[in-house]
Amino acid sequence: MGVPLSQMWTVATYVLGQRLRRHRRYPLVLMLEPLFRCNLACAGCGKIQYPAHILKRDLSLERCLAAVDECGAPMVSIPGGEPLLYPWIRELVDGLVARRKYIYLCTNALLLKEKLEAGWFAPSKYLTFSIHMDGQAENHDFAVCREGVYAQAFEAIRLAVNKGFRVATNTTLFDGADPNSVRAFFDEMMDLGVEGMMVSPGYAYPKAPDQQSFLAERRKTHDLFSMILSNRKKRWRFNQSPLFLEFLMGRRQYECTPWGNPTYNIFGWQRPCYLIQDGYVDTFAELMEETNWEGYGRASGNPSCQQCMVHCGYEPTAVDHTFRSLGGLLPTIRAMLWSRYADRDQEHRLREESTRPHGPLVHLGIQIETKPEKAPIEAA
Repeated sequence: MGVPLSQMWTVATYVLGQRLRRHRRYPLVLMLEPLFRCNLACAGCGKIQYPAHILKRDLSLERCLAAVDECGAPMVSIPGGEPLLYPWIRELVDGLVARRKYIYLCTNALLLKEKLEAGWFAPSKYLTFSIHMDGQAENHDFAVCREGVYAQAFEAIRLAVNKGFRVATNTTLFDGADPNSVRAFFDEMMDLGVEGMMVSPGYAYPKAPDQQSFLAERRKTHDLFSMILSNRKKRWRFNQSPLFLEFLMGRRQYECTPWGNPTYNIFGWQRPCYLIQDGYVDTFAELMEETNWEGYGRASGNPSCQQCMVHCGYEPTAVDHTFRSLGGLLPTIRAMLWSRYADRDQEHRLREESTRPHGPLVHLGIQIETKPEKAPIEAA
């Protein structure tokens, strides 16, 4: 597992405390969005399509810290937009570290090298730079709609690791992703020295310009992640619940926990989750107590939820399952100790995929010819 014991202990004691107090609904990670503007315009992003007057706005530092205190979650994810554009990002990180919150600062890393060289941040067990990396160079640059971004992020990661910072990667996979390339990307990130990797299928944001690339069927998601996550190398480390990864592979069935990762941004507390915008309320108590939670999740029949398998809704379910009983704890321990998931059928499917065209040109509908070749399944 790519998570330090101190963080695992903090999360475990927090979840157990919530269960002992018989709290049915509780937050696990606060999604704190201090701004929406970004220095990239990714085709699959649903967060930067606001008008200019909205993109210019920032949450005040005081509102950010008040939301953290109000929510009480042990972990805070700072997405965006691009958080390194936030005017008070240093002060926000310092305030969260002082509160002993585990921070995932989600960045495309275009500004990270500059900020690290300027001494904006100090290494801490509470601070992790979560770098947006959607695969190998060609695939990542295509996903973010700019050439050279992978190389810049690669160098920023190298610098951060060398300076002693915790670094993880977050990877969103879309329809048509090349599973062999994703596995090679995992090798690249392990060679670079990242602490762990996070993966998730993309969510079909209504505002995202590129609607055709989202995984629109759960079967496709299961198929893709089964190829990628079966027959794993021992050196691969994931900064995620192993039960959530089994869920992506189709080995477990979970229902969404939309309140697990509540979202706060310039509009207030977002209903019901990070992905769906069905209105806002002023207080965290209103969000938890007055939202019609039964109207969300796959079992509700809500069309917006039917194909979603994104980590912000389902990883809280997996974490809660781990600490609910031995029925969740023992499989988690087993998955941590025996994580290879050997599967000959998936080996065969990977070889088949190696003979098929993938990549940006295929995504654009350009026909290319490929020569069949064997894709070796690397030794664990």
